[in-house]
Amino acid sequence: MSGGEVAGILVAVFWAILVSFVALVLVRLAQTLKAATRLVAEVTEQAVPLLADASATVRSANTQLARVDSITADVQEVTANASALSSTVSSAFGGPLVKVAAFGYGVRRAMGRKAEPVRESTVFVGKTVAKNLPSARFGGRRTRGKG
Repeated sequence: MSGGEVAGILVAVFWAILVSFVALVLVRLAQTLKAATRLVAEVTEQAVPLLADASATVRSANTQLARVDSITADVQEVTANASALSSTVSSAFGGPLVKVAAFGYGVRRAMGRKAEPVRESTVFVGKTVAKNLPSARFGGRRTRGKG
């Protein structure tokens, strides 16, 4: 065998190994592509219903937000009306009610004083003054609630 024949046999063996390796790689690549295709098909089968459900949920949420907007507008209107009513009632009845309450307090206090018996009296120059008058009239300290 000559050197050229040995070189030819080596090249042929090298090409056979290379072709076998490339064929093996192509077979593995084909299997990977088939698995990827199956995976994409399964994901598509599951994703389409999920997207439809998500779309329905978004539509429902949008409807609920529209309802909440209308409720918020109604509450704002009711709040404005209540504020206006409160100011109207306060201006219309506030003053007279305070006057009636003050009058009632004055009447109660006057009736309470008339019901108390006069115990002792002090005579000033030309005047007789009862001792149950508030202590401020006698020059002492006045306490709240008494008198």
